[in-house]
Amino acid sequence: MIQQLRNDAEKIISYSIEQVMPAKTVEKGLQGFVMPEGKTVLVSVGKAAWKMAERAVQLVNVDEGIVITKYGHVYGEIEKVKCYQAAHPVTDENGIAATRKAVEMVSGLTEKDTVLFLLSGGASALFEKPLISLEELQKINDQLLKCGADINEINAIRKRLSQVKGGRFAQICAPARVYSILLSDVIGNRADVIGSGPCYPDGSTVKEVKQIVEKYDLHFSSRVMRLLEEETPKRLDNAETFIGGSVDELCQAAGNICEELGYETRILTTSLNCEAGDAGRELAEIIRKEIKDIKKPLAIIEGGETVVHVRGEGLGGRNQELALSACEGISGLNACVFSVGSDGTDGPTDAAGGYVDGDSMDAFINEETDVNEYLARNDSYNALKRVDGLIVTGPTGTNVNDLTVALIAVKE
Repeated sequence: MIQQLRNDAEKIISYSIEQVMPAKTVEKGLQGFVMPEGKTVLVSVGKAAWKMAERAVQLVNVDEGIVITKYGHVYGEIEKVKCYQAAHPVTDENGIAATRKAVEMVSGLTEKDTVLFLLSGGASALFEKPLISLEELQKINDQLLKCGADINEINAIRKRLSQVKGGRFAQICAPARVYSILLSDVIGNRADVIGSGPCYPDGSTVKEVKQIVEKYDLHFSSRVMRLLEEETPKRLDNAETFIGGSVDELCQAAGNICEELGYETRILTTSLNCEAGDAGRELAEIIRKEIKDIKKPLAIIEGGETVVHVRGEGLGGRNQELALSACEGISGLNACVFSVGSDGTDGPTDAAGGYVDGDSMDAFINEETDVNEYLARNDSYNALKRVDGLIVTGPTGTNVNDLTVALIAVKE
């Protein structure tokens, strides 16, 4: 029974991610694209940048273009498009150099030209022309990623430290028109938050940024604090945006395949946004309540993006921590919990996420592994690795938040 749950989990992950691949978003978005009198310049940024660009070039006559994506996410050459790889989730010199080339490419365009801007998750780190030194920016990003702030809060700060975020890249493209197609990795699909909104008017305010700094007790230099006082563009006359592909579609796809596999299916939320550990423990509690009375296998689905307040020096990601946190609560039950990043990466690891089931706790005991000790030092990767609990997909080429599923089998 437990092995069947693992087999079903693999089928659900594979099918769900396949349904939110970026080519479909690009196809839908290009239905509203009007070929310009002048040049079409393609700029594609994010973890799904290569696949979005590949499909766009197949459908639109592009004069020149650039792809900026995460290391390991370029799958070959694209005609008329130069591809660059850089670091994520913390910006590196390659990301800044590639962004500089993108800025050069769109500078000097006329009102007859159009920039086809393709954006996906990860762009906040990959697409950067900072107003401060790279070293200071990296330290700030490290603070933001470890303090427990959500993506809206993190990007509100990032925008004000950049020459290309928060609508500023669209200003650089002017007077050319910018047509953006966004693959959303943000709860609520806020266009000003996805990739820090390079070509969309910024909805965050200086007041909100000050509150974020106070909330998480963040410590920045006096220069950074002055930059955070400067307001971002609130109106762009040359920009149009299409948003497609989202965590809602990911969860619906998971629901469809779960039903095909014989599970009663419930989508609890597509806006999961809390501590990963809390999410895992709460899901385990739901399983314990539901398993008493079910007459048919049950699948419980959640989508969104949890956070981890990093306190230890271990290795892991939010999906691995969520799964590991559910382990003790489902011990001995005919159930499993798995959570994956749709992009195939979870934190600074080679895993997409984590898997635990009713047998995992015994496996940890046999390995003389104390789950709570590993959780205390945020070392979910190394814990799950000991019991074959890592989910490794490799880069998927898409990025629409995370998928978390609990499967409950009927007692034999």
